[in-house]
Amino acid sequence: MKKNLQQWGWMLAIWAASIAALGAVSIGFRLLMTAAGLKS
Repeated sequence: MKKNLQQWGWMLAIWAASIAALGAVSIGFRLLMTAAGLKS
C-alpha cells in the first residue's frame, strides 16, 4: 500500500513539474515575442 501511494506521489510530482515547465516556456515565448514587437 505504501509503495503504491509513493508511486502516485511521484507521478503527481512529475505531472505538476511538467505543467510548470510548459507554463514557464509559454511565458518565455510571450516575452520574446513582445520584445520582438509581435503583440497580439
